[in-house]
Amino acid sequence: MNEEADEEYEPKNGAEYFGGEVKALRAALGLSQDAFAAKLHYNQGQVSKVEKGAVLASDAFAAAMDRVAGTPGLYRRLRKKLGRQGHPDWFVPYITLEESATGITDYSCTFLMGLLQTPEYAAAVTRATFPRESEEQIKERVELRMRRQAVLDRDDPPLLWVIVHEAVLRAHVGSPSAMAGQMEHLLVLMQSPHVTVQVFPFEAGAAPSHLPFTLLALDEKPRAVYTETPTHGGQVDEAPAVVASAVKKLDRLRMAALSEEGSRALIRKIMEDHAK
Repeated sequence: MNEEADEEYEPKNGAEYFGGEVKALRAALGLSQDAFAAKLHYNQGQVSKVEKGAVLASDAFAAAMDRVAGTPGLYRRLRKKLGRQGHPDWFVPYITLEESATGITDYSCTFLMGLLQTPEYAAAVTRATFPRESEEQIKERVELRMRRQAVLDRDDPPLLWVIVHEAVLRAHVGSPSAMAGQMEHLLVLMQSPHVTVQVFPFEAGAAPSHLPFTLLALDEKPRAVYTETPTHGGQVDEAPAVVASAVKKLDRLRMAALSEEGSRALIRKIMEDHAK
């Protein structure tokens, strides 16, 4: 899943803007970060990240701000609006589902999905898609994608399960060192109990799908399928027949893919190959 924006994309740093609002509220209340964090029922480190704009606050964080400030829904509505800025209209339905999903299952057979990408890998993918853009524009697109990864840092992150074709891991996206770094990043992510990565190896033969797609679950139940085309952007489909077909394909992909341990071993080997 490439999650690329269209040519009318206008990057906006929603995380930074919301962080400024958090600082303003804390200052109005006359509280230190520690004291403010205690009132929100978060730790100081989490508040610091939000204030710096390193991550866009979660919906729960915004709700806690509304509780402390006595502004029912104000910060939640602002956070929701900012979370969608910078994304093309066709991608917003997916963003909405990604933020509330309890499970995200993805088949990556072109590039690694955005939630797994390092900044260097994301920059190479984005540069290939938008070769005429400035470095600043590319940087802003990458930052927008990186902020989406905050869903994995939630107190209740979605269960992320990705089946990635071996060809994706062996392709030279960016420099060899960038690819080695991307493989190392995958291995770190796989240490989380919330993240599972399986490799669909060359030796498994033809895959049940020749196109990437993502299945999103809400309340632990498969709810929607996201797909993209080169010319029409992305599409979310909630038709029961489409969702059922995606579940079956993912089951077959998981069965044919390497085990988690086997996947780790192959990723380590590919990392070493890229580092040579």
